[in-house]
Order: sequence, then C-alpha cells, then structure tokens
Amino acid sequence: MLSAQRQSVGKKILALPLGQSVKDFLDYLIVEGGLSDNTILAYGRDLKSFQQYCKSCNIYNLRQIDPVLIRSYLRILTANQMGEGSIKRCLVAIRMLLRYAKLMNLVEDDMGCTIESPKLWQKLPIVCNKRQVIDLLNAPQPQEPFYLRDKSMLELLYATGVRASELAGLKTTDLNLDIGYLRCMGKGHKERVIPLGKAAIAATVEYLRMPGGRSRLAKPVSADFLLLSRTGRALSRIEIWRLVKKYAVRAGMPRNLTVHTLRHCFATHLLAGGADMRSVQEMLGHVDIATTQIYTHVDHERLRGIHKKFHPRP
Repeated sequence: MLSAQRQSVGKKILALPLGQSVKDFLDYLIVEGGLSDNTILAYGRDLKSFQQYCKSCNIYNLRQIDPVLIRSYLRILTANQMGEGSIKRCLVAIRMLLRYAKLMNLVEDDMGCTIESPKLWQKLPIVCNKRQVIDLLNAPQPQEPFYLRDKSMLELLYATGVRASELAGLKTTDLNLDIGYLRCMGKGHKERVIPLGKAAIAATVEYLRMPGGRSRLAKPVSADFLLLSRTGRALSRIEIWRLVKKYAVRAGMPRNLTVHTLRHCFATHLLAGGADMRSVQEMLGHVDIATTQIYTHVDHERLRGIHKKFHPRP
C-alpha cells in the first residue's frame, strides 16, 4: 500500500513533503491508473519540473499550492515557448496530482479544477499521398544488411497504423500470418486486433523465414520480440523512429515525417477508400471517435470530388 494511503486514516489533513506526494501519486498511476508507460513517464517529467518551480517559490507541500502559483507556472512555460499541447499535458498532470491529494486527504480542496486549460487549435495531421508512401516502403535496398527487417517494419507500420511503442512491443506470437492479423497492446494496456494486407504479410514472412532475416539477428538471450537489433535485443521505440527518419530522407519525403505520419496515412487512406469510421477507430485504438474524425478533414481531393459530383452548380 502506498505511503500516502497508509497515512490518510481519519479526517486529519496531512502535510507530506511535496516530493513524497509526487512519488506516491506516480506509484498510484502505475498500480491503478491504467495509463501507458510513456504517459506515466511524461507526467513524471512534468511534475518534477513543477516540483522544482515550487521549491524555488518556497513551496514544500501540496497544502501550499494555490491557483495563483499554478497560473504563474503556466505563464513561465508559455514564456519559454513550450507548445500548447505540452502545456496542456503539464496542467493535466498537476490536476490529477491535486485530485489524488484530495482523495488521499492531503489537501482540503482540489485547487486544480479551478484552472482553465489552454485552448488548442485543432491541428491537421501531416499526410503523404500514396505515391510518397510507396517510395518510402521501397526505400530499404536488398543489398543492405537489415533489409528484410526494415522492409517488414515499414510495411507493418503502414498496413496497421500501430504506434512505434506498440510495434516495438510486438512478439512473433502476436502475429497470425496464415489468417492475416496481428494483436497489439495499446494505450492503457488495451488489446486490439488489426488485419494485415498481402504486402505486409509477404514482407514479414520473408523476414521471419529467410536466412538473412530474424534468424540471423536472434541470439540465445533474445526474447520472442519480432523486430530485433543487430545485437539480438528488441528494437526500441526510439530506434524505430530513427529508422523511419532515415528512410524518409532517402525517399525524399518531408523532413518532418515521423512514425506517426504513417499512422495518419493509414487512417486517411482507409477513409478515402471508403472504410467506415467506426472500423478505423477500432483499428487505431481511439477511445473517442472524435479523435478519428480529424482524418475526414485532410483528404482534400476526396472533398473536391464529392463537391464536384453532388453540388447543383458545378
């Protein structure tokens, strides 16, 4: 049981050190929050920065925190040119901490609920056309030592729309190449099943079965992860990002292309081809369909075609 929970018996308001309260809160998220590891790490970084600011203001426990302090901290983040999305995440982390503190009887009132979130413009995702995506998928060359692995990696990213962390965590047992699907663990440890296309199946079969593929990379200490490094360990999320960047530059793609761009392309191209939004939502692992709806706004060619076809005055 967490230390804050052990000390929250009765109605007495406790005055734990701020650092201990933050640690207990992060432990609570790990045990009961149901959030992804990356989200918890991000909240931890945000709260550590907030804790340092509090220390500079001679604030050493949660009872001393008030809305004025929080707003002052948000203004500093804005002055330091932090992105609006990152500022919003920082505020979410602080709000959750204070809500937890109220639950654990560490504060009398939840001050976080009085702070308004910064209003975010809805930014349209970067999407490449189908020709550009094909150039990216063809960027790995057969003479390269990791061609089979990298070809499979790119094909799987575009065929399924999985996140880099989800792909990094895939094991060989998560794929059924005979039927054509993979099973991945998404945010909040929620599992979903995604169909595979013929190109992704063919590239992955070659990687798994050809002599120059996974068998060459696997070592006695290797786990059952699908994508392996040259040392036999699982490719990390960061390594996958770097590889995609490398092939994007080779294919002449936009310099701001990331792994997530392939996820955007996956969703947009499916919707442009006539897929229903609920199916795309399920494959992406979105909790709210409003998150998926943004992809209906990026296919300008489709919108022009619909307008031309149905408007009474073409």
